[in-house]
Amino acid sequence: MADAPANNQSNMDVLAVLVEEGKIDKAKAEQIRMQAALKGLGLEDYLRLNKLVSEDDLLEARAKLYKIPMVDLDNVTFNFDAVQKIPGSLANKYKVIAFDYNQASNVLSVAMSDPLDLDLIHFLSKRLGMKIKPYYAPKDSIENAISNNYMKEIVDDISKVLAEVKARQPKTNQTAKSQENETEFIKDDPVPNIVNAILTMAIKSRASDVHIEPMEDKTRIRYRIDGILREKLRIPRSIHDALVSRIKILSDMKIDEKRVPQDGRFSFKTDDREIDLRVSSLPTIHGEKIVMRLLDKSTAAPTMAQLGLRGMALKRLEKAIKVPHGIVLITGPTGSGKTTTLYSIISKINSPKVNIMTVEDPVEYEIPGVTQVQVNPQAGLTFATALRSFLRQDPDIILVGEIRDRETTELAIQAALTGHLVFSTLHTNSAAGALPRLLDMGAEPFLLASSMTCVVGQRVVRRLCKTCKQVVVKPTKEVIDDIKNVLGDLYKSVFPNEEDIRILRAKGCSECNNTGYKGRVGIFEVLYVTEEITQMILKRVSAGEIEEVARKQGMLLMKQDGYLKALEGITTIEEVLRVAEVG
Repeated sequence: MADAPANNQSNMDVLAVLVEEGKIDKAKAEQIRMQAALKGLGLEDYLRLNKLVSEDDLLEARAKLYKIPMVDLDNVTFNFDAVQKIPGSLANKYKVIAFDYNQASNVLSVAMSDPLDLDLIHFLSKRLGMKIKPYYAPKDSIENAISNNYMKEIVDDISKVLAEVKARQPKTNQTAKSQENETEFIKDDPVPNIVNAILTMAIKSRASDVHIEPMEDKTRIRYRIDGILREKLRIPRSIHDALVSRIKILSDMKIDEKRVPQDGRFSFKTDDREIDLRVSSLPTIHGEKIVMRLLDKSTAAPTMAQLGLRGMALKRLEKAIKVPHGIVLITGPTGSGKTTTLYSIISKINSPKVNIMTVEDPVEYEIPGVTQVQVNPQAGLTFATALRSFLRQDPDIILVGEIRDRETTELAIQAALTGHLVFSTLHTNSAAGALPRLLDMGAEPFLLASSMTCVVGQRVVRRLCKTCKQVVVKPTKEVIDDIKNVLGDLYKSVFPNEEDIRILRAKGCSECNNTGYKGRVGIFEVLYVTEEITQMILKRVSAGEIEEVARKQGMLLMKQDGYLKALEGITTIEEVLRVAEVG
């Protein structure tokens, strides 16, 4: 009987934590205490029986109550040696996964859905012969981590390669190692299987890029998912060279050339999908770094509406691409989705009635019916030389991957003035900034004013996960003041009643890899070149002045578009500020 009050107090404390976390309101909590007492049930049993909170919420409350550390498995770096300490069968059976190991103290850090399960902790400690430091993580997060990190191909094949490297150590350490021996080694089964497993994991994770980076004592593998780099795996440094050599063979690179950067590409098939990979190698102080860009050939170009264009911005861009001549520019930094927008536009206007020609660096997606050319500077094929040749190929529409220099600028303007519709990209922070930039590149004001039709500025932000996003409380006064400042005159028209404003968040679930985000969407500003802006180009006015006039003519700024999408629950204000804080 002496233990009962302590246990009840513990349960009451757990309920208090749930109230503090906003999972249960105070009035409901008092009812729960009363009903549980009347039925002679412990609070946790009563909560479970009546499904008043989720199991994850209950376990999270217990972990906070007993000060058990929590771990975000989506952002933690998994140490391969630590993962291997717990066999896959045990990890799956007990829903646990190790993510770090301190050899000096013989302590294994283990994520558990119930870190207060002392029997399981004792069992693991005795079975593995090491101390266990428990961490709390949601069950679906653990299951997802087990799925990713216990891929049989990676675990088994890395072990095989380690054994192979050790057996061949005297041979591979010789300074006069021949290329033939190295090629024979990397063609063995384990290394290709590791490459396949890494790529399969990348595709399952919806990664756009894979980074294989040598460090002093390990090699880390990072995936870019929804625009954010995440370290997913660490592998022993001793197999790095074999891994890189395998990728270089697939990409048709020289495996014996390790002193200069190289580029290549290859295709990878999985689950009836063909993925095109653009590969880049770069010598670093610890070895060659490999970055692979994944391009899904089976994915069609999204529509402009799917990209996130809407309202007046969409109407103005659609109007601009229907004009038979002129220049339409897409602007933004690297990785802001400019190429995707161009492909979306080209797919919309592609027709047997028009001759569309593109020059790109590189060609990312093949568009049926479109003549696509990839630049080759070593052979003298640049944007400028290709564009000059295009003008003799009777084109209607020309896409130039990027305007980089004065010659390309002048040729693009000349093409537009001679009756062609020209699309291109430019690296500027805003749509209005593109016009002074072209003037700085040597464009004549009167020619630029006559040829420009439209400029689109854009960024990409992560979408809130539709499965786990939820309405949060009304934002603070500081946040509301910021929203008012950004939206300006739009604020009252969008939110006539300030009490209606609610901010959405996502808790994280198995669908979004516990990040709260899944997929991406663009935020845009579309500057349509009116007569007034044409006069401003002739006078070489600043980007700020052009932007102010464009705003008066109805242009929505990228940041404003982003805030509106955040308030609609499509993304978050934090995401918008991350990519669009340009002044």
